[in-house]
This record gives sequence, structure tokens and C-alpha cells, in this order.
Amino acid sequence: MPMVKKSISVTAQQDSWIKAQIATGHFGNESEIVRELIRERQIREQETPSEIKAIRKALIAGEESGFSDRSIDEIWEEARNRHRAKRA
Repeated sequence: MPMVKKSISVTAQQDSWIKAQIATGHFGNESEIVRELIRERQIREQETPSEIKAIRKALIAGEESGFSDRSIDEIWEEARNRHRAKRA
């Protein structure tokens, strides 16, 4: 797919975070980070309200059960993976 060059502005804090992502090897350059963030947002926007409601309900039930030592981020990731697997 052809690339279109863009110029963006970020805060100093955001710039530090971007540089840290590159330094840790998560990304090769700033463009990769921006593209990944856009992809994540596009996926999130494709989720229907009922799917989001179901994910929230599962998160709340998990938190209230007291039986999980996983973080909310870990639970969200598992829910997203299950959702992607159902669509595939």
C-alpha cells in the first residue's frame, strides 16, 4: 500500500514515550508507532456497542468475583483476542 507523508505534533511527554518505545525495541521508528496506534483505534471502532457492553460486563464480573489476579489490561487483551478469533 502506498504511503502518504504526514507531519504531526506531540507533547514533550508523548515524544519521550515514543522514544522509549523505540529504545526498548518495540518499534523500529516513529511511523511504526503511529501506524500501530491507528490500527488499534480502527479495530476498537469496528467493535459493536453490544460487544463492548459484553466486554465491560465480563470485566466487572471478573473484578467483583475476586478470583482473578489479572490486570484489567490483561482481561481486555484476552477479550479482544476472543473477539478476533470469533470474527476469523
